[in-house]
Amino acid sequence: MEPLTIMSALQHMLMVTMLAVCIITVPVLIVGVVISIVQAATQINEMTITFIPKLIVMFLVLLTLTPWLLEKLVYMTQQYMINLPAYIR
Repeated sequence: MEPLTIMSALQHMLMVTMLAVCIITVPVLIVGVVISIVQAATQINEMTITFIPKLIVMFLVLLTLTPWLLEKLVYMTQQYMINLPAYIR
């Protein structure tokens, strides 16, 4: 078992995880910033106004991109299971 092989596998897993997290959080962050700018411009300081649009955006992103994310995660898992004997050696 080469340390370089294990580090490469861990790096790939980390990149896929970061991709999955960023795909969900970046649109929510953008919506939050836009709503905060609107609230600052109109001087409406209600905390619940930001929560509902963020929740809706998060569910829409999850609804549309879950098949793609699941495909990526299943493919990654299959590759690691196929290459498991090489990792054990």
